[in-house]
Amino acid sequence: MDLGLYTFGDLVADPRTKKAVTGQERMRQLLEIARLADDAGLDILGVGEHHGLRYVNSATATMIAAMAAITRRLRLTSASTSISTADPVRTFQEFATADLVSGGRVELIFGRGAFTDNFPLFGYDLEAYDALFVEKVALFAELNAAERVTWTGRFRPPLHDAEIAPRPAQARLPVWIGAGSPGSVTRAAALGYPLAVPLLGGTLGRYAETAALYRRAWEASGRAKGDVQLAAFSHLHVTETSRETREDFYPYYSAYLSPLFKGPVPQPVYAQMLSPEGVLVGGSVQEVIDKLLALHEAMGITRYLGQIDIGGQPFADVVKGIELFATKVAPVVRKETAKTA
Repeated sequence: MDLGLYTFGDLVADPRTKKAVTGQERMRQLLEIARLADDAGLDILGVGEHHGLRYVNSATATMIAAMAAITRRLRLTSASTSISTADPVRTFQEFATADLVSGGRVELIFGRGAFTDNFPLFGYDLEAYDALFVEKVALFAELNAAERVTWTGRFRPPLHDAEIAPRPAQARLPVWIGAGSPGSVTRAAALGYPLAVPLLGGTLGRYAETAALYRRAWEASGRAKGDVQLAAFSHLHVTETSRETREDFYPYYSAYLSPLFKGPVPQPVYAQMLSPEGVLVGGSVQEVIDKLLALHEAMGITRYLGQIDIGGQPFADVVKGIELFATKVAPVVRKETAKTA
């Protein structure tokens, strides 16, 4: 199972000091996370896309290109790209350029997004939410497959034998679909895309059903069972002791989720998230190992990425968490999941 991290580059103030780092300092932190993940032997790093003042990153391909220049082996992916409100041609050019910088280590995840602030920002109608996604994913597939493309659609000007350049270092840029709703999951399987599932609350059992639905749709489309690629994304916090996560991490996690809860996260909700059936992968090294193995058993995932740098934590704590994840958690999880591969 591939193991890695992802970041949205949030600019949340530290709830203890009430201070937030500058955008420039946050960017420096993101590059340092990439370097640390690469040096520590993690497999992949994802960079999310947001367009509000609470986040530092809205130009994912630019960030990935910067990370590619200072890493050697780490794969880099968007997490995810809001293709609905982007131009697929420009998106392809940007990620192909980043792939050339990386020497062939770049991927994309296309998602419709839990946030919709990008629609008015770029002048798109929310009523076309799904149609935009379908058309633009399909166009990107054509751009990815050929150096010259002729195409006509609804939401952008047509292409007439257009030269699509530059070409990436890889033969094609790997593309995943980020989804969780039944319709989106079955569509991803029918189209033959690997699936990335964000764990956004609830229980592991709920996501086991999502994974089972995807596998059924995959096989119903005539594809080989063994070709399934399935990733899970969740919030992550690794500490030496469970108490550190239960108590010390709570103010930071609550600060990060406060817009969703319109205030502090209720303590019983936090406890449920950390429980064996919850989707927050957090606690001591052994608790995180147990949760990831349970997630692997429930969903059959081939990849896991954790968002570890959230809520305005001191960066030294983030670095310590990355070290524990890479040196104490990852070797055990890889060994145990290899037995059932």
